[in-house]
Amino acid sequence: MASDLGNSLAWPEEAEFFRANETLRYPDIRVRTESRNPLALVAAVREELRLARVTRAEIDQFSEEALSQAQEEAIKAVCRTWVNLGD
Repeated sequence: MASDLGNSLAWPEEAEFFRANETLRYPDIRVRTESRNPLALVAAVREELRLARVTRAEIDQFSEEALSQAQEEAIKAVCRTWVNLGD
């Protein structure tokens, strides 16, 4: 079993980066906000999705996923699965 561990990626950060980009729904959309408020981040992502002509149904799906989270980091994690965040 120990030999299996030797075959894993040497840099876990690279694996996380790859997984994040692999599942990113809109990799061409980049969102940056000055506010630390997670609701401001959700609003900024919604606006960028709208400007990119994403369907209303998908924007609503994003909003439901993001706003169903209780913790700030969980909201950011949802945002990161939809768009590139400039954080």
